[in-house]
Amino acid sequence: MDCGLALSRPTASVGTRTQFRLRPIPMSETGIFLGTDSGATTSKTGGIRADGSLISHKLRQSSTNSQAGREAVIRGWIDGVNGFLAENNLTWSQVHGVGLAIPGPYQSYGVMGRSANLPASFEGWNFHADYGRAIADAAGRAIPLVVGNDGNYGGVAEAHRVRAGRKAGVLMFAPGSGLGCAYVDPNGLPLDGDTLNGMEGGHMPAPLHLLGHVHPFRCGCGRDWGCVEAYTTISGLPQLLEVFLPKHPRHPLASSTLTPKEKVLSLRTLAQKGDPLALDIFDFQARALGLHLANLLIALDCEFVVIGGGLIDPEATTAEFRERYLRGIRAAAEPYLWPTQRDKLQIVPATLGELSQAIGAALVALYQFGAKV
Repeated sequence: MDCGLALSRPTASVGTRTQFRLRPIPMSETGIFLGTDSGATTSKTGGIRADGSLISHKLRQSSTNSQAGREAVIRGWIDGVNGFLAENNLTWSQVHGVGLAIPGPYQSYGVMGRSANLPASFEGWNFHADYGRAIADAAGRAIPLVVGNDGNYGGVAEAHRVRAGRKAGVLMFAPGSGLGCAYVDPNGLPLDGDTLNGMEGGHMPAPLHLLGHVHPFRCGCGRDWGCVEAYTTISGLPQLLEVFLPKHPRHPLASSTLTPKEKVLSLRTLAQKGDPLALDIFDFQARALGLHLANLLIALDCEFVVIGGGLIDPEATTAEFRERYLRGIRAAAEPYLWPTQRDKLQIVPATLGELSQAIGAALVALYQFGAKV
């Protein structure tokens, strides 16, 4: 790749958010861009060069320490950056921008809303302002900071890799405990929405009439319309097991003394061994995700779909299982796509793993602050 993309000076403003014009970054420009991925318990730091290449495939990890308060979290983020710089023989003088990936919801840009994974005292926290000041103190100068939803920024990183310099839209799904969703436009930037909560595509209703008229599952968000997340992720496995286990009355789990949690957490391992019950459940999840994919592609019309999450992790699943899962997703989606979409659509596995959100944050910093005109 001989150039990246940067955001030049604003062309217009809409509300409180500035609109930027993208332009290429010449390879001659130097500097590095860092990304902080703030999780509930662990924060990770990564970085890229001005051409978008990774500084290191190894993340620096540090404790988030949210139980110790806001200042402790900020110290953890700065400790992570200092450690990453030291490990890679870099200095603050080389840093041209920083991105922060952090879960919402937000009250406004850079201001935390009520999060289920943080203490109540974090509500209303202007983490953008506080982290910006801490970065300036550590660097001895102001360094521009951009913040955004962690799932969106993970999508940015995977989109950067899969597009390989081309302009194309990318949709990403990351089924885990919940369903992370992100849409990244052809310029490499995520769809944030006006309320800055990221793309909560996992809480759209599933087309239950195409899923055997299964009943609306409970979802942690409180909606009762059958959120897609409940049919495609770990959070919904207990309810899926209740539906599918009666179809396999002689299965060992039918008489097992394991707890419900232990039963559902055994399913992925069982599926790698060809267990019929486990495969039925994950085939259902693939179909539900494929239908959701088709639904979103009708609106977003992108060429690439990236599938992340534990079910396509090479260290946790077999190649045969991963291929079966991806085939199931595509088979469910294709009947509902336009012919041109079917021909061009590429469904690919995520490749960055735990690197994605920190690297995505660094990429957005590069796109915004990598060049001035």
